[in-house]
Amino acid sequence: MTDDIAITPALVAEHGLKPDEYERILGLIGREPSLTELGIFSAMWNEHCSYKSSKRWLRTLPTTGAVVVQGPGENAGVVDIGDGLVAVFKMESHNHPSYIEPYQGAATGVGGILRDVFTMGARPVAALNALRFGEPSHPRTRHLVAGVVAGIGGYGNSFGVPTVGGEVNFHRRFNGNCLVNAFALGIARSDGIFYSKAKGVGLPVVYLGAKTGRDGVGGATMASAEFDERIEEKRPTVQVGDPFTEKRLLEACLELMASGAVVAIQDMGAAGLTSSAVEMGAKGDLGIELDLDRVPTREEGMTAYEMMLSESQERMLMVLRPEKRAEAEAIFRKWGLDFAEVGRTTDDLRFRVLRHGAVMADLPIKELGNEAPQYDRPWRAPAPLPPLGPAGLPGTSWTEALPRLLGSPDLSSRRWVWEQYDHLVQGNTVRKPGGDAAVVRVEGTEKALALSVDVTPRYVEADPYQGGMQAVAECWRNLTAAGADPLAVTDNLNFGNPEKPEIMGQFVRAVEGIGEACRRLAFPIVSGNVSLYNETQGEAILPTPAIAGVGLLPDWRLAAALTFAQAGDEILLIGAPAGAWGTHLGQSVWLREIAGREEGPPPPVDLDAEKRNGDFVRDLIRTRRATAAHDLSDGGLLVAVAEMALAAGLGAELAEPRGPAAAALFGEDQGRYLVTLRTDEAAPVLEAAAAAGVAACRIGRVSGRAELRVGGEAVSLSDLRAAHEGWFPAFMDAPDALTD
Repeated sequence: MTDDIAITPALVAEHGLKPDEYERILGLIGREPSLTELGIFSAMWNEHCSYKSSKRWLRTLPTTGAVVVQGPGENAGVVDIGDGLVAVFKMESHNHPSYIEPYQGAATGVGGILRDVFTMGARPVAALNALRFGEPSHPRTRHLVAGVVAGIGGYGNSFGVPTVGGEVNFHRRFNGNCLVNAFALGIARSDGIFYSKAKGVGLPVVYLGAKTGRDGVGGATMASAEFDERIEEKRPTVQVGDPFTEKRLLEACLELMASGAVVAIQDMGAAGLTSSAVEMGAKGDLGIELDLDRVPTREEGMTAYEMMLSESQERMLMVLRPEKRAEAEAIFRKWGLDFAEVGRTTDDLRFRVLRHGAVMADLPIKELGNEAPQYDRPWRAPAPLPPLGPAGLPGTSWTEALPRLLGSPDLSSRRWVWEQYDHLVQGNTVRKPGGDAAVVRVEGTEKALALSVDVTPRYVEADPYQGGMQAVAECWRNLTAAGADPLAVTDNLNFGNPEKPEIMGQFVRAVEGIGEACRRLAFPIVSGNVSLYNETQGEAILPTPAIAGVGLLPDWRLAAALTFAQAGDEILLIGAPAGAWGTHLGQSVWLREIAGREEGPPPPVDLDAEKRNGDFVRDLIRTRRATAAHDLSDGGLLVAVAEMALAAGLGAELAEPRGPAAAALFGEDQGRYLVTLRTDEAAPVLEAAAAAGVAACRIGRVSGRAELRVGGEAVSLSDLRAAHEGWFPAFMDAPDALTD
C-alpha cells in the first residue's frame, strides 16, 4: 500500500474503525489522514490495544496491596518477594493467530510474553499456558492441539525457560476459536526494574533486535475482530518467531540494562513500532520522531504503512543515554543483533514519522492513546438458572463412573502435552506439571514461587459472577495446596463480541465476581489482558476469564505435593462436615460426562470459608503435619482421591458416603481440600479445625493395596491408570493430527 491511496469508507471499515470513530479522528487532526496515519490510528484504537470496551470495568478491580510494586499499565506486574528481589509476571492471549496458524501463533505468543517480562529487567524463570480447544470430534481440533503444543514447546524449550504447568480443555464452543493464553514469570532485583516512560528531550530512540519484515502487518486489528468465512485470508497477519534470536535479545537487553544506558524500554508487541513509540512518548509527556529509513528491514521496498504496522518478533525500542551510545551498540553487535538509532524524543507532543525525507505521519501523540474511544456498552446480566433437580439423574455406580471421568477429555492425564515441554531447564523446578501448582525455586535463596492458572468456563457461562469468583478462589486454593502464600494475580479475560449486550453482561458480571474475590482474599491484580471478539460466524466461545496466580514459599523444601506419602495415613476432607462430603452436581463434569447434560447453576463460592479453610491447610503444610494436600475441583472428591493415589501408586479405602453417592463423590462444592496425616495427628487436627471454625472430617485412609475402595466396592489402580493415561495419546495418535 502507498500513501496516495484515497481514504474511503470501505478502507476505513477494513481497518476496523467505525464511521463515528473516523469522524473523531478527523476532529482530532483537522484533516483527512494519510494511509499511514489511518493505519496508526487503527493500530492504537483497536480493541486489542485500547481496551475501549473493557477499560471502564477494569478500573473497578483491586490493583494495590502490601507487596505490589507495579500494577497494571506497564509491560508486566511486579510484586516484592523480599531480600531485595521482585517477581515480574503477566499473561496475554494469542488466540486468533493460533487458530489461523497454530504453531507460529502459539510460539509467538510465548515469545511476546517473555519479552514483556524481560523488558522490565527480569530474567524469565517459568512459563505457564491455558489452552482451550473445540470438541475432540471436530475435524480441526487435533491439528490445532498438535500445532499449538509444538509451538509452545518449540519456542520455550529453545529459549530455555521451563514450561511448568497450565490447563488444556475441550468444548464445542471453541470449535471455531481456540484460546492460547501464555504466562511468564521472571525475577529481578528490586532496584533494577525498567519502565517504558520516556524521559528527556532530544535523546536518541534506538531500535534493538531482529529486522522488520511484513509478517504480522495488521495483526492487532485482526485480533480485534470476529472470524468469518474468509479466515484463511488472515494467515499473513500471523507473526513468525525465532526463539534463538529472542534468547540473544534477552541476554543483550539484560547486559545493556546493567550498563546504565537505558532511560526507557518497550517491547514491540501488538502494533509493533507504532504502539511502542507512542506509549513511551505519551507516558513521558514527550513527542517522538522516527526516521524509517534507519529501521533495519529484511524485505525490499517496505512502505511506511507496512513498517509501522509490522509485528515482526524479537524487537525492542529504547530511549538511550547519549553518552552510553557506543557502549550500548557494542553490546548488541556482540550478540549479533541490530542496533539502530531511528529517532529522537521531542518536546512538541507530536508523533512524527518520516520516510525517504517525506513526512508520512504527524499526529498528536497523547490523543493517539488517551483519546481512543471508550465505550460504556449496553449490557444485560444473564438470567439465573433453576436449581438442578434429582429427576432424570442416572444411577450409574461410582465404579463405572470414575474410570469414565478419568478417561474423559477434560480429566484425562495431560502427560502427552507437558512431556513435550522442557519443565526442568534452569534446574529450579521443585514441583513439575500435573499437580495443583507448579513450584520454582528462587535461585540464590531458600524461597520458592508457586504458580497456577485456573478458570472453569462452564461455571462462568452459567453464572458469570459466581464463575468469576470461583476462578480466583480455585487459583488461590491451588497455590495454598502447594503451601504458598498467594501474592497476586494476572488475568486474561477471553470473551465474545462486546457489542452484544448478553456478551457484555457476561464480561461485566465476571469482572465484578473477580474483583470481589480478589478483594476478599487480598489477592490483587497486577497485570493482564483482555481478548474480545472471540466469535466465529456469530457463535461466541464460552466466557473464559483465566486467572494466573503467584504465591511465595519461605522455604522450597516445604512445598506440598498431592502424592500419597505412605500407607496408613488418614485422609481428611477439609471444608465439608461429616455426612456432607459433596452436594452440588450442577455444571459438574459428572453431570456432563455421565448424564449427558450441561445444566443448573454452578457451585456457590463462600469467600469467608475459602479464607478460613485455606489458611488452615497452609498451616498444616508449613508445620509439616500434612503429608500430602490436594484441592478439590473438576470431578469432585473421588477424582481428587484417584489423582493422589495414581501419583503415588498407593490405594485408598474410603468410608461409605451418606446421602446420594453421586453428589457425595462427584459433587463440585467449593472450598474443599484433601489432606493426609499420620494417624496420631488426625484427632488433634480435627480438634484444631473445629476451634478455627473449619469444617473437617475423616473420610478414609491410604492403603497399601493397589485399588481404590469405597465401602464394599473397589476399582484397581491399573484400570484407573489405563483410563487416565490412555485418552490423550490415543486421541493424538491419528494420521490427521498434523494436517489441516
